[in-house]
Amino acid sequence: MSFESLGLAPALLRALAEQGYSAPTPIQAAAIPPALEGHDLLAGAQTGTGKTAAFSLPLLDRLYVADRRAARPKAPRALVLTPTRELAAQVHDSLRAYGKHLGVRATTIFGGVGMQPQVEALRRGVEILVATPGRLLDHIQQRSVDLSQVEVLILDEADRMLDMGFLPSIKRILGQLPKEHRITWLFSATFAPEIKALAADFMRTPVEIQVAKPNSVAATVTHRVHPVDAARKRDLLLHLLRNDARQTLVFARTKHGADKLAVMLDKAGLSSAAIHGNKSQNQRTRALKDFKGGKVGVLVATDIAARGLDIDQLPMVVNFDLPMVAEDYVHRIGRTGRAGSEGLAVSLVSHEEDGLLRDIRRLLKQDIAVEPVTGFEPSTPLRVDDRANSRPTQGKPQRPPQRHARRPHAGSGNANPASRSRKPQRGGGGSRRDSRPA
Repeated sequence: MSFESLGLAPALLRALAEQGYSAPTPIQAAAIPPALEGHDLLAGAQTGTGKTAAFSLPLLDRLYVADRRAARPKAPRALVLTPTRELAAQVHDSLRAYGKHLGVRATTIFGGVGMQPQVEALRRGVEILVATPGRLLDHIQQRSVDLSQVEVLILDEADRMLDMGFLPSIKRILGQLPKEHRITWLFSATFAPEIKALAADFMRTPVEIQVAKPNSVAATVTHRVHPVDAARKRDLLLHLLRNDARQTLVFARTKHGADKLAVMLDKAGLSSAAIHGNKSQNQRTRALKDFKGGKVGVLVATDIAARGLDIDQLPMVVNFDLPMVAEDYVHRIGRTGRAGSEGLAVSLVSHEEDGLLRDIRRLLKQDIAVEPVTGFEPSTPLRVDDRANSRPTQGKPQRPPQRHARRPHAGSGNANPASRSRKPQRGGGGSRRDSRPA
């Protein structure tokens, strides 16, 4: 299947071809045709499957190709709601890239930065508005945004927005939108009852699409657990990272813990940065940019980075702390093993966390290899079913071949906009055609 067969406009196909994309991912192939036909969509897709293009391409086709207007209104005709600032920025970047030949007028509004530049952008006029719920409500209250002309509403990472407590905000925003002649596309990793209820309230007979089982993970990801005493986790992390120079995303449970880890790694000579909710938007943007560009080799994050962050061809994710909710493990490791590339998900697990590990294994419905690292064996073994299969690892643990850190493109016929153009970067940043957007 090709993008041409989906019925997209030549201007969009041209932009896709210039970026080396020709074959749609499953979510794109399933979602784009009904979206072009004007149906509401309830689409289930995991992070890293190319879902941003699945709604961006038909949106651009509708606004800029199928519905040409002599005079473009200043008020937004499309609203994209995202749970985090980073995801909002990435969606905006994708819209501009795919619509480079269409004269796209889009902007983002989110918290952590001043409102006045956003007010001025809205006054100049935009057709696509990408926003986080909280900052959008601020603009609604200040009457600096007019949502009365919105024709297309997109909820990206809907389950994450509900997890973050945005349901009341979403309902208030919905009250500002036209009730008739509006198309709604909802994208979510899961179809929890709350998602179904939300869809029933404001969608009209949506086409339901599910391209992956709920809480599924990419088959190309290798899962590994290193049991270790909690007091020695930092030493083991440093040992692993010193023996593997690939780009790594490390998850910590708390903001303070993320900062401490980043400082410790920096002092040990490993370029590191932390990203979490207490960082300013400029700090978060700079840290992510440095990480993507290879200037920073290790990014330490809280779960704010578990969804939506577009990190090209990330070879390895390390769970310094296991998440308290098993589903968050899936979202965390969704940063690696994307676009068919290999990935490694390593978890440092103390015996106090063995209950959390059991929850994760039940959710994944698969065993996770438990491999003690020589010199870091825990004083108290993990109480997990597969501990009998545990085996010590001499020196650094075995890993998938490192070729996926800079994996060459296998052929233009398989490229798709689940990948984002980027030059190879030092530190495992990935190749130009193999990286994937959120």
